[in-house]
Amino acid sequence: MTLEDKAWVQFKSPLESTTLLEFFQDVERLFRINPYLVFKRWEKISAGQYRLHALNHSQTPTFEIDTELTVRPVPDGLEIHYSRCLKSSTHITVQESPEGSSIVIEEKYEGIPESERLDRLGEVDRSLTKWAEEIQQYLLQWQRWAWFSPWRYYKKRVWQRMKPSARRITFVLLCISAVEIALIGLGLAIYLVEFRK
Repeated sequence: MTLEDKAWVQFKSPLESTTLLEFFQDVERLFRINPYLVFKRWEKISAGQYRLHALNHSQTPTFEIDTELTVRPVPDGLEIHYSRCLKSSTHITVQESPEGSSIVIEEKYEGIPESERLDRLGEVDRSLTKWAEEIQQYLLQWQRWAWFSPWRYYKKRVWQRMKPSARRITFVLLCISAVEIALIGLGLAIYLVEFRK
């Protein structure tokens, strides 16, 4: 949190701005990409209104978030406003760039008096940089694999509903399985070469 009580991050994406603006309309997916949030409840209240109840692991000790979100699409991005939360808003802006698009995520802490903000520094969301990295990585995967319907199903119906720790464990298990399959294939190839001698 800066002296202006806001934080921001900028990153690039090879995707066009129209594709990104459509991507960011899925607010639940956007928040679930954040590896520091462990969801306890997500509920759609009405069009543009959501309820988020989660644990935020970006600080020690972990702190709880229980807030309503008001989401408003704007021509160049998205505005998200929070109730009952130290963070007052998140603004996502998409701009055209020579390599594709540039994305800026800005978080503001201005909804409550400064004295109360200072007393609640343990509720500052420190996940912004990591969240942006994960969004950028997700978008690269999206560009590469969105055409493949099983991948889309897995990311939406399986991966998105996992806790961040479960995603990491699944990734490690998949890597181990890939190594095991490669070793079995190598062993089989050696056996066939020796058998044909």
